[in-house]
Amino acid sequence: TQYSFKEVFGTLVVQKELFDVVAKPLVEDLIRGKNGLLFTYGVTGSGKTHTMTGSPGDGGLLPRCLDMIFNSIGPFQAKRFVFKLDDKNGVDVQCEVDALLERQKRDAMPVPKTPSGKRQIDPEFADMINVQDHCKVEEVDEDNVYSVFVSYIEIYNNYIYDLLEEAPFDPIKPKWNSCNTPVRNGDFIPPQSKILREDQNHNMYVTGCTEVEVKSTEEAFEVFWRGQKKRRIANTQLNRESSRSHSVFIIKLAQAPLDADGDNVLQEKEQITLSQLSLVDLAGSERTNRTKAEGNRLREAGNINQSLMTLRTCIEVLRENQMHGTNKMVPYRDSKLTHLFKNYFDGEGKVRMIVCVNPKAEDYEESLQVMRFAEMTQEVEVARPVDRPLCGLTPGRRFRNQAFREELSRKLEMRGGPINGETEERSVSEMFLQNFPPLPSCELLDVNDDQTLPKLIEVLEKRHKLRQMLSEEFAKNVLTFKTMLQEFDSSVVSKENYIQGKLSEKEKTIAGQKMELERLEKKIKTLEYKIDILEKTATIYEEDKRNLQQELESKTQKLQRQASDKRRLEARLQGMVAETTMKWEKECERRVAAKQLEMQNKLWVKDEKLKQLKAIVTEPKNEKPERPSRERDREKPVQRSVSPSPVPNAPPVRLRHRRSRSAGERWVDHKPPSNLPTDTVMQPHVPHAITVAAASEKALAKCDKYMLTHQELASDGEIETKLIKGDVFQTRGGGQAVQFTEIETLKQESPTGRKRRSSPSNPDPPEDAADSEWTDVETRCSVAVEMRAGSALGPGYQHHAQPK
Repeated sequence: TQYSFKEVFGTLVVQKELFDVVAKPLVEDLIRGKNGLLFTYGVTGSGKTHTMTGSPGDGGLLPRCLDMIFNSIGPFQAKRFVFKLDDKNGVDVQCEVDALLERQKRDAMPVPKTPSGKRQIDPEFADMINVQDHCKVEEVDEDNVYSVFVSYIEIYNNYIYDLLEEAPFDPIKPKWNSCNTPVRNGDFIPPQSKILREDQNHNMYVTGCTEVEVKSTEEAFEVFWRGQKKRRIANTQLNRESSRSHSVFIIKLAQAPLDADGDNVLQEKEQITLSQLSLVDLAGSERTNRTKAEGNRLREAGNINQSLMTLRTCIEVLRENQMHGTNKMVPYRDSKLTHLFKNYFDGEGKVRMIVCVNPKAEDYEESLQVMRFAEMTQEVEVARPVDRPLCGLTPGRRFRNQAFREELSRKLEMRGGPINGETEERSVSEMFLQNFPPLPSCELLDVNDDQTLPKLIEVLEKRHKLRQMLSEEFAKNVLTFKTMLQEFDSSVVSKENYIQGKLSEKEKTIAGQKMELERLEKKIKTLEYKIDILEKTATIYEEDKRNLQQELESKTQKLQRQASDKRRLEARLQGMVAETTMKWEKECERRVAAKQLEMQNKLWVKDEKLKQLKAIVTEPKNEKPERPSRERDREKPVQRSVSPSPVPNAPPVRLRHRRSRSAGERWVDHKPPSNLPTDTVMQPHVPHAITVAAASEKALAKCDKYMLTHQELASDGEIETKLIKGDVFQTRGGGQAVQFTEIETLKQESPTGRKRRSSPSNPDPPEDAADSEWTDVETRCSVAVEMRAGSALGPGYQHHAQPK
């Protein structure tokens, strides 16, 4: 059995190669604002959890995804609590003051709810997240700020539980476990199940689920590991640590653009993009007759198999709707697993499946079912475009703002202190005053010196007037420059409005073209569906045409066989009619000959009587009539036999014998080994014949006549031999067939066993008493006429003389 997949990895594949092919495109889509779903599927014990989590020294897909995300958005992350998730699967953006208050409130808590990135990494999982690849997304929007939120849930017995929820501690009311005993310190208290809800964008989410904002790979994986310890696992005969629930690790990435200055986040909720990547570790399908599960394990296995069966049913219905153009309802609500990821199957993101197969012989049948389902899921392609909001701001704001700040700080360092607008204006005036002539000497050497101070005052007044004049001119220039800037700004605004109008028109045109493309794509799909239906209909019609042609050929052959059978039957009937006609003609001739012989016998008897009467009359009276002796009476039949016999007038017995006609023809003489030899004088003999004990095609091919010697027991107990003759001819298929034409019968009878009858069947009554003596003499004479077997006379006309 062969199955086709997009990628097949061997048993020695490393986690990095698997990540680059399967998970890396999903992380790139996540940073670009698109959703993704990655889940592992397979039989229990096939390595699904190992593929997702990894092992010490070789991290799996989950830590590598986290590492790639933070490597890509590290320099562009927002401060904590700038983005805040609400309870309706949405996200809000807060100003810096509110975010600062939230951070201060968090720092004031005695026990932080989220792990700190500065804490020491737990050595239990430190090797799993020590990824040295430094994989990152190349094209990241630098004018956006990003925040990552993670949550971890499990679906156990078709109920959803939050693995990051902290159970509240009540010191007054003790907690009781399922055994009705108080819970010891450190025992696990199962959290309350959560409810699925649908947000305003028709996406499913878990209400009341704990979502933690993380700032590093270590912090995110520590949150995951904290929930992993609460996940339900059990020991079965097939797996020492078998997952008894479906685990879902959700990574949400919130991003929003910076404002026009490139300093703060744009305070518009419509500009926030929230994308999500779900990493699902499905529980393995298992057969209870192999795991020997009982009690809770049996119930868990039943719920696991039921949820996987619902997933398979949903995929099959989606595939049928896509291939046949139907609109069947997909049973998402039959399982919490499929209901949670309903929006993914409806096209709200990309879905990837990793099929884990165990090469053990015991898992062969279950692995076949897994690969058959996985191959079928490749045919499901549901895509829906994701429209990202347009902010309309100039790209590159962040780096321009950074460059401006760096240049400003550099100037500050050159000047030795901070400056503002007034100091800048003052420094420009001082630059102009440096070009004035130097002040005269201001030293007073004498108390009565009246010239130095007036000169200084005069020079200072001139300098002051000149400075005022330059300041006024500079102010005029500044005002003129501001006016020019305002005019330039207004022209830029007008041009920007014009560009925005043009851009909106282009967007409308693009939207119209997109709608037209969607309409054409739907039309193409409809036409493809119709083409498929027509091709299937044409195939059905061609199949019907071939069947009808075959049926027509078979009917034609049957009609031809019936026509040939009819012709053979007609020839056989004609032969039978001719044979019957000849038989009856011969029978009539035989009866006529028998009647003639009977009449001749009667005439002969009358003649004898007249001769005897004449002899008596002519005899002298004195002489005693001499009685003929027995010997003379016995000789009379010999004398009578001289009289004309009726036998020559009868038709010959062997007129139907056609052996002379077959001279020069080859015969097949079929004599079965069961026949008994007969010591008769007349034996069937055919010259130039091939004698066989059983008819064969080889013998029939060499001859054109066929004769079967058949023996049977007659009604009188004698053996009757029949010679069944026929013509051999070749069939259309290359075989040989025999058409029987006549039957000859050879019969042997014993003369002692025949029933004797008196000479005439209806003798005339004696005329008087005188004739009684003559009649007695006649009846006792040794005259007998007996017909030979097979002669023209029938056995009813046989005469036997009885001695007196």
